[in-house]
Amino acid sequence: MPTGFGRLWTAQTVSSLGDGVSHAALPLLALTLTRDPMALAVVTAAGTLPWLLFGVLGGALVDRWDRRRTMWVMDAARAALLAIPAAAAALDALSIPLLAAVAFLLGLGGLLFDTAATAYLPDLLGREPALLERANSRLRGAQTAMSGFAGPPAGSALLVLGRAAPLLADAVSFLLSALLVRSLPAMPRPVPEAHESLLRQARAGASYVFRDRVLLGLALRPAVGNVAFLAVETVLALFAHERLGIDTYGFGLLLTAEATGGLLGAGIASRLGRRLGTGTALTCTAAVEGLAILGLAAAPNAYVAGLALAVCGAGMGATMVLGPSLRQAIVPAHLMGRVASTSRMLAMCAAPIGAFLGGWLATGYDIRTPLYAAAVLLLAMTAVTASMTSNRRVEAALRAVGPTVGPGHPEPEKPLQGSL
Repeated sequence: MPTGFGRLWTAQTVSSLGDGVSHAALPLLALTLTRDPMALAVVTAAGTLPWLLFGVLGGALVDRWDRRRTMWVMDAARAALLAIPAAAAALDALSIPLLAAVAFLLGLGGLLFDTAATAYLPDLLGREPALLERANSRLRGAQTAMSGFAGPPAGSALLVLGRAAPLLADAVSFLLSALLVRSLPAMPRPVPEAHESLLRQARAGASYVFRDRVLLGLALRPAVGNVAFLAVETVLALFAHERLGIDTYGFGLLLTAEATGGLLGAGIASRLGRRLGTGTALTCTAAVEGLAILGLAAAPNAYVAGLALAVCGAGMGATMVLGPSLRQAIVPAHLMGRVASTSRMLAMCAAPIGAFLGGWLATGYDIRTPLYAAAVLLLAMTAVTASMTSNRRVEAALRAVGPTVGPGHPEPEKPLQGSL
């Protein structure tokens, strides 16, 4: 691994710890203000709306901007932003509209940071598939360990010190991440596409995804998955409190169970890909996620629920290594930002649907109903996308790329073409 990867890994590890703190704290903060499932859904959905409004345009901007600079500026901005709800919490002025507004702006910063990081990594590593899988496995493992394993219990515990404490902890993590990212090596910018407007460039990136069966299959999995997972996440805190009898600290431990599985899944992803083939491995992990959510819905106690979340996390962890690594290996460098943002936009635009679906089903029916609906969606998605990302199609896409290039040397322009 290039030395710069160690700094990138450290930056994302630190930031993920802060994300884990706020991941547990924000639902609990919202619960101190309201017990209305639809109000909780508003806060959850607000963080995903930037992808609906600016997703593809954000990718086009990243393909024009210096990717390293984009990352550290967005981290610094998010650190400053978190001071607002922290101050409001300290002054007892926190509200659902404020939490929703902060979630929206954090989501906007995350859009630009995540897209830039996704595009920066293959440039740093030379777009070599095996190296990308190793890198994504380490990044995903660290993210899972920090945001799910260590962060949630810390977030729940920090609430004892005051409602501002977990927000300040997340702000510090963003600041440290910005300083580390700023020290990364600069990479050449992609070759500009002359005389093309931002909108035309954005459309070209979106078209590339929709015309390629493998990329479309990779994009549909998280899109449908986010409808399901956000339906679950919206009611999970309420489900844990009312049906499983889990207290505030126990909720953090429940999220930790999911993270433990995610850490295992990220660690074995490359082995699964080699043994089953990337396409078959992706189909199997998607099926595991659906069955695990079904088990969560039927869980009679906290122990069974924790086991179900751990199995679901393992499937998600492996998927989030194999899918992005394959995309980074087969997409041309000059389109990486737009393809990544288009794929992520589809996933994130689906999330508000899932959040409101979860709130609506819980309000109109039963608190378990969103979980059963999510399981059905995940299993249906597995059946639909299995042929789109089959081993045969994946191998053909990798052969079409040709020889990889070295770190810091983006590949030349390629014409837009699909593989239908």
